[in-house]
Amino acid sequence: MTLGKAKLLQAIAGKNRGLLASEADNLAILAAVARLEEFNPTPRPLEAAEKLDGNWRLLYTTSTELLGIGRFPVLTLGQIYQCIRVKTQQVFNIAEVTSLPLLEGLVSVAARFEPVSDRRVDVGFERGIFGLQRLIGYRNPSQFIQDIQSGKRFAAADFRIDPGNRKGWLDITYLDDDLRIGRGNEGSVFVLTRV
Repeated sequence: MTLGKAKLLQAIAGKNRGLLASEADNLAILAAVARLEEFNPTPRPLEAAEKLDGNWRLLYTTSTELLGIGRFPVLTLGQIYQCIRVKTQQVFNIAEVTSLPLLEGLVSVAARFEPVSDRRVDVGFERGIFGLQRLIGYRNPSQFIQDIQSGKRFAAADFRIDPGNRKGWLDITYLDDDLRIGRGNEGSVFVLTRV
């Protein structure tokens, strides 16, 4: 592990993906992110499908949209995953939410991506699924994605999103075998680890 990578992981430790980060913490983390990005071992991440493809767990973000899920009363934000399927050019964002017993929830968005440079993809969101994990039959991200890809409809708020109304882009600014950093069109930073 490089020194820069170790410093970043140390800076984000205990910050609950950014929910517990102070302004000073965020500044230190973003400085560590920028230093690590300078030494990206995979300068053309979209050409490294074997490294990019798979399930990734969120370690830190500045996204107020994602962190906002964990700020609702009686809800606790569980794990957040971003699962990339390079072959089909799909991405699945999955946030696990806990509450009272038997009321564990799930917030998920499925999207298609299109490479537009060596490191940037345009993203068009296509489907949203929000509901109780037990009614959806959720066990883990891989099984859930297989169900989505098979066309299964869920006992949940399961709806189409017009990709023309919900688009964005993501730059992959750092990629190695187990860590990925991205920067989104709304200025958000994402640090993820392979699961």
